[in-house]
This record gives sequence, C-alpha cells and structure tokens, in this order.
Amino acid sequence: MSSVEPEIHEAFAQGAVSDLGGRRAYEQAWGQFAGEQTPEEFCRNWLLIQSHVIGGVSNGVVILLKPATNAFAPVAYLPESPADRTLLAPITERALREGRGVVAPQGVPDQPAASAPRYQLAYPVRLDGKLQGVVGLEIDARPEARLQAAIRELQWGSGWLELLLRRHADPGRSERQRLKLALDLIATLLEQPRFAESATAFVTQLATQLGCDRVALGTLDGQRIKLRAVSHSAQFDGRANLLRAVEGAMEEALDQEASVVYPPQELHPVVARAHEQLVHESAAGSAATFPLMHAGRLVGALTLERAAGHRFDAATLEVCAAVASIAGPLIELTRAGDAGLPTHAWQATRGQWHKLAGPGHPGLKLAAAAGAALALFLAFASGMYRVAANATLEGAVQRAVTAPMNGYVKEASLRAGDTVVAGQLIGTFDDRDLRLERVKLSSQREQYVRQYRDALAKHERAQAEIVASQVAQSDAQIALLDEQLARTRLIAPFDGVIVSGDLSRNLGSPVEKGQVLFEVAPLAGYRVALQVDERDIAEVVNGQRGELTVSSIPGERFPFTVAKITPVNTAKEGRNFFRVEAELEQRPGARLRPGMEGVGKIEIESRKYAWIWTHSLVDWARLWLWSWMP
Repeated sequence: MSSVEPEIHEAFAQGAVSDLGGRRAYEQAWGQFAGEQTPEEFCRNWLLIQSHVIGGVSNGVVILLKPATNAFAPVAYLPESPADRTLLAPITERALREGRGVVAPQGVPDQPAASAPRYQLAYPVRLDGKLQGVVGLEIDARPEARLQAAIRELQWGSGWLELLLRRHADPGRSERQRLKLALDLIATLLEQPRFAESATAFVTQLATQLGCDRVALGTLDGQRIKLRAVSHSAQFDGRANLLRAVEGAMEEALDQEASVVYPPQELHPVVARAHEQLVHESAAGSAATFPLMHAGRLVGALTLERAAGHRFDAATLEVCAAVASIAGPLIELTRAGDAGLPTHAWQATRGQWHKLAGPGHPGLKLAAAAGAALALFLAFASGMYRVAANATLEGAVQRAVTAPMNGYVKEASLRAGDTVVAGQLIGTFDDRDLRLERVKLSSQREQYVRQYRDALAKHERAQAEIVASQVAQSDAQIALLDEQLARTRLIAPFDGVIVSGDLSRNLGSPVEKGQVLFEVAPLAGYRVALQVDERDIAEVVNGQRGELTVSSIPGERFPFTVAKITPVNTAKEGRNFFRVEAELEQRPGARLRPGMEGVGKIEIESRKYAWIWTHSLVDWARLWLWSWMP
C-alpha cells in the first residue's frame, strides 16, 4: 500500500474525520488492523480506514473469491448492516467482468448542479495477475480532481488486500506454480520427434518463460561438451567465440559437478572464472549453468544468460534446478532415440563393459565368467561325434507261414508276440473235404485193385495193365491228398516269436492259397534298421560302432556294428533318409523283441564340442547362402 499511515493522519487532520465517534471508530480500526485477525475482520477494518481516507463514503463492500471455488462472495460491508446490500452489485460486477477500475455516477443526469449525482467506484483485486476480488464504494459528489484522487487512493489501498491474500494463500501454491512451469517446459521438450527440433523448442521456451536473453543446451560427447541448441536460433555456428565461451562455462560446471551462478548470490565454494568471462564477452547481467544427469552420470549442461542489469533471483534458480533435474533423463532418452543402430550397439556394449569392469553387479560378473568358461570349454574340449537316427529292431531271418490251399481256418491258438518252438502247432485248416475226397479215392482204388485181380485171373494182360495204371493214379492222388492233409496243420519252422498274424478272430473265414498268415522270426538273431538323415549319411561307413536304446527299455544300451548301407533313400515327414543295417554285438536278452523302436547313435570320431553343436546350423547357412549366390 503506497498511502502510508502519515498520509492517512494528514487526511484526518484536513477534516476526513469530523466527529468524535467517527474518530474513535477510525482509531479502533487502526488498532485492530495491526493485530491478528480473520480475513473478514481484516477486510472490515480496512474498509473503515479506506472510507475515512477517501471521505464522503456512504456505502462500501469488499468481495473476494471463495477458496477452492470460482465464486465471489462479499466479506465486509460499510455500514455493517446496509439497508440495501445490492446497491453496489452492478458496479462491482462490471469491474469483475471488465477486469479494470470503473467509475459511474448515481442519480438522474438532468438534475441541477446543486443536487449533483453521487459516484460509485469499483476496483479489482489481483494476485499474481489473477482476479481474486473487487472493492466497491459509493461517495458523494466532488470535483474531477478529487474524484481522481479518490480512485488513486482506492487503487493504492487495494495493496493491503493483496497482502491479506498472500498471507492466507496456499503454502504450496508457489511450489505448484514452479512445478507447472517445469512440466510445461518438459512437455515442450517432448513435443518434437527429432532431438534437434525438441532441444531448440525447449531452450527457446525456457528463455521466454524465465526472461533470459539466451539459453543454450550442450551434451557430453566423450570428455568434451558439444553445443546442441541455442534459444531463438534454428542454426548457429559452434565455432563462434561467444558460443565457445558458453561451452567453456558448461565444462566448468560439469568439472565441478555443481551448478554455477555468476555473479553469485552468496559466497559459494565453486569456481566461476569461465562464467565471468562469458558475462564479460556477452555483456550480460548474469549467467548460470546447471549440469544434466542421467542414471548417476553427467550427460550435458544447461546455460542461461540474462540481459545487463538483471540477475537471477532465488525463485528462478529453483525453477531452473527443477527443470534440469527432470530434463536430464528426457534429453538423453530423446538423443538416444535419434541415434542409429551402431550407436545403440556401441552404447549397450560400453554400458555392459562398465558394469563388468566397475564395482557392483556380482550376478553379471558371475554370468560373464561362466560364459567365458563355457566358451573356452567349447573351443578346446573334444568329444565323440555321433550320428543319431531312428531305429527299428528286426529279425535276422523272418519266415512266412502261408495258406497251403484255398480253405477255411479251423483253429488258431497263437498270435503275434507269442514265442514258439520248432514243430509247434500254430493253427489248423478245416480238412473235412480233403478227408472225404481221400475216402472216395480209397474206395475207387479198391475197385481198381479188384479189376486188376480179375484181369490177371482171366489172363487179360492188356486189361490188367490198364487197371494197374489206374491203381497207380489213385495211389498218387491219395498221396497228394495226404500231403494236403498234412499241410492243414501250420507248424512253426524254428524256435522264435510270431511277429505278425492273428487268426483268432477269423475262425471259419476263407483264405486263399499263398496268403501270408503268420511271420516268425528267430529269437537268437536280430538286426537293427537305422533311418539316417541324408545330411549325415556321408559320415557313416561300414564297420562303425554304435549303441541302440529302445523306447521300452530306455535305461539300457545295446552295442551294434554297421553292416550295410542301402544306397536308396526314402522320404518321410518332408525329409530324406537312408536305410542303414547294423548287427547287435551281443546276444539280445529275452526282453528284446522284433519290431521294437528306439534311437541308435553311430560313433564317427572325436571332434570339438563347438563343432558338434554348431555344424548343423553352419551347414544350413552355407546351403542357404549358396542358394542365393549368383
């Protein structure tokens, strides 16, 4: 408030307070005004004092913004209980709407000068540029000069209300305003897709918001700082002396890992010679540099300059420090986004190396040591290279038991999987037709024998020879029937196991001559049939040893020796395989049976583990490259 207490007393001495009661109220208001009081009491006492200063005030009102709302409400009246509380509503609403002081006459304009109209005054109250309230007064008629003086007194007196608003303002409001400013600047940094554009927009906005002549942004390249953006400049010459001085100021702050301000606000244990030189060369009023940090390491610096005669205050430096603390990681992230793949790879490699060579990160060091040990093992250790292939166990000899004639199955007590001994009955055919045929032929032979005897008795030699040949023919037919009858019994040809065939569900069904009914393989002799992939067949030769594991007995290994490689491949599951036959080196146990499947591995030779585990991939890559080469 520019109108201080002596001026008020002077106005009082001139007759602003004429009666004793008014003077006592005036002095009481001043006494209460200096003490602790509520906002309502403050405004009521202020309104009383202001009315005595201006003089001739018949009505007054103080309207303030309600906390945490957008509504205005009256907090003090003069007099305290006016007859019409809405008398000053139009003038105060107009002042709030227009945001400026307003003067308006009250009364009928065509009245004579003796009854000149009264005046209504209203003046808005602002805090940090924002409308916070309004003061309205009704005063008596007076000359133009005194009316202007009354308006000026009201304007000066509203400063006390601003003091009240600041006293009762939210303690964290200034911090929130600084935070909002910092976030606005960070949003500017993130709006542009490219680092150069975003950095230029960021420093330009920062210079505009903080009233700086120039703001420069630099990033750390190795051990040197490199200027990346200058406010209000899309292009700049980094070799210019002034910008080199800016880089020197940045390096000075980075070397000390602290913010540097020149001229300093107070004694700080930091070196500021480069900043002093920058201020001298640019004829600036002050300069400040703030280091930018990311993940505990320096990544750049931010330098601000103000014009001659202007210095950085504490509030501005706090905002700059907050902006620098947030901007560091974001600038590094935006800058990394612009880098190419080689740069990303190099940075990632360098970061991992720093973790390995520096302190901490025991897990990473242990993993790196284990990886190095594994690499050395693969490079120098050798092992047996073996070719794996799907394997099937087959009998060395496999005898087929076929149908001896067209007939019907009478009995079949055995089936696939049963073991048999040589001469054991496997099944029988229905032989009733053959037996009836034999009875018929036997009777016919007896007739021929009697005819033969009669011819001999009658000495009919020619007839006797004819009948003798018919007897021999009957004997041959009977012998054939006997042979066929013998073949109706299916006999195991040797000791072994039935590998296929099951007639137990086909009893009485017809079969054709030559149809395979059973297959029998010996228990003493097996061979291993391996399906070797065409990519590995070149490594396999006769005489190589290996081991077989069958699915039903996964815990046992059966050694074998490669005996034969079939030069014909078969397609299976989209790949080509060659058949390789091998012989078991030991007599198989009773648990092995023909038809069992498993995996066989053929031992080739001793080779490096690195080659064993990677040769398939290398061979595929060679073939792929060859297919694409011109």
